[in-house]
Amino acid sequence: MIVFSNVTKRYPGGITALDSLSFDMEEGEFLFVTGPSGAGKSTIIRLLLAMEMPTDGQILLARRNLRSLRESSIPFLRRNIGTIFQDFRLIDSRTVFENVAVTLEVLGLTSREVRTRVGQALEMFGLTRLARHYPPMLSGGEQQRVAIARAIVNDPPLMLADEPTGSLDPMLAVEVMDRLTEMHRRGVTVLVATHDVALMDRYRQRCIMLERGCRIGEKISGGDA
Repeated sequence: MIVFSNVTKRYPGGITALDSLSFDMEEGEFLFVTGPSGAGKSTIIRLLLAMEMPTDGQILLARRNLRSLRESSIPFLRRNIGTIFQDFRLIDSRTVFENVAVTLEVLGLTSREVRTRVGQALEMFGLTRLARHYPPMLSGGEQQRVAIARAIVNDPPLMLADEPTGSLDPMLAVEVMDRLTEMHRRGVTVLVATHDVALMDRYRQRCIMLERGCRIGEKISGGDA
């Protein structure tokens, strides 16, 4: 499903976010990517979404080389990926319901299908009463739940999560991770970038460790989930 081969990402000013990073994950696998702030976790997410291109190396996603991807193909690529961004990226001028519905509308679902699936996603994360609210009216934790509902509403084959529990209390953080684990059990490929070691230790999954853009190790996280 995903292959990084000696991927380097440099930014202007001599900043190296990733340094010859290599890893792969199979279709249907669950993978944690962890490391301190600045380790390169978010850069991996941006590269997989073709928001940026690597300076060197090769990235394959579902056997497609992202470096040779035509710009016109990028929207289709992203429609098949559920993404939970660290900074939420909600549309302030749209209600909670409308934010969650965006992906389904782009996919061309009927109004009835959109209402049903969005309603289910909002109920799942305790957001039904906030359906007509706008993002600026919400707390950080509520905005995070909206972002997660939006990411899963179309049941994508690949889920990318960048610090998905960063603004949540411990109980809701576990609930979100349980939901991602359930998706994985249904066959969804899940990559979670996080620095929350305590949370990872609840789940027995493969974990790649980064530091300053380099892969420094791999382990199986603890837990019995």
